[in-house]
Amino acid sequence: MNTLKIAIQKSGRLNEESLKLLKDCGISIDNGIDQLRVQARNFSLEVFFLRNSDIPQYVKDGVVDCAIVGENLLIENELKLPIIQKLGFSKCRLSVAIPKSSAYNSLNDFQNKKIATSYPNTVLNFFKSQQINIEIHEISGSVEIAPSIGLSDAIVDIVSSGNTLFKNNLKEFQTILKSEAVLVSTPNLDLDKASLLKKLQFRIDSVLKARKSKYILMNVPNDQIEIVSNILPVLKSPTVMPLAVEGWSSVHSVINEDKFWDIIDELKQAGAEGILVLEIEKMIL
Repeated sequence: MNTLKIAIQKSGRLNEESLKLLKDCGISIDNGIDQLRVQARNFSLEVFFLRNSDIPQYVKDGVVDCAIVGENLLIENELKLPIIQKLGFSKCRLSVAIPKSSAYNSLNDFQNKKIATSYPNTVLNFFKSQQINIEIHEISGSVEIAPSIGLSDAIVDIVSSGNTLFKNNLKEFQTILKSEAVLVSTPNLDLDKASLLKKLQFRIDSVLKARKSKYILMNVPNDQIEIVSNILPVLKSPTVMPLAVEGWSSVHSVINEDKFWDIIDELKQAGAEGILVLEIEKMIL
């Protein structure tokens, strides 16, 4: 029987979140210390734990069938691998950062400046698109220290919270691109592996939809049910069940987490009481 081979980061935040996603998809993986290949116990899936920078090439060469990787890495490696799905975690941005004391007003101020980065291709392509000539100083790690020791005038690096920049007396100047974890595949999967990938994607999609949604229950006066129903962005229509108290019903629905508090305020104004909000484990449409 065919087994789908998937690569994930060997260590780091992307590793933890990728394993959590697979676990939430009902896939059991017993990965011991320093194991580089693990067979899932209840799905035809073999997990390869690889160095982050090596993953795109492994996918391109067909050593693995698919991978969970940061979109920024694909862009840096200039590999046009099929993105099967954006996964919504490990969100970050690649940004130009400058010393807090610098007086840059526009990108034109970077003309002929030295920029330290671990993403030379992305940075060169960006500034070239702006018709700005720069000098790249490529650094594999600790990019933030470069301006303070005279290696560069500015840096371009991955930013999540901005705390690392702050600690190194740097400030974010401009975002070059935004990135998140994505599921990618090798371009030429055979039919059996394509079928397995489709099954995996279905599970991932169900988990991601659940993460973005909340299950909501509330007590509503019967004469307000229509108004409340119009407020709720339900999949089809809300579930309405009569309560023991005459003139009241229990209304159940699913709402998007992004609009959660706005909708709650509207529901309260429409007369809803006893509002309960629950996590959703999976969501199959």
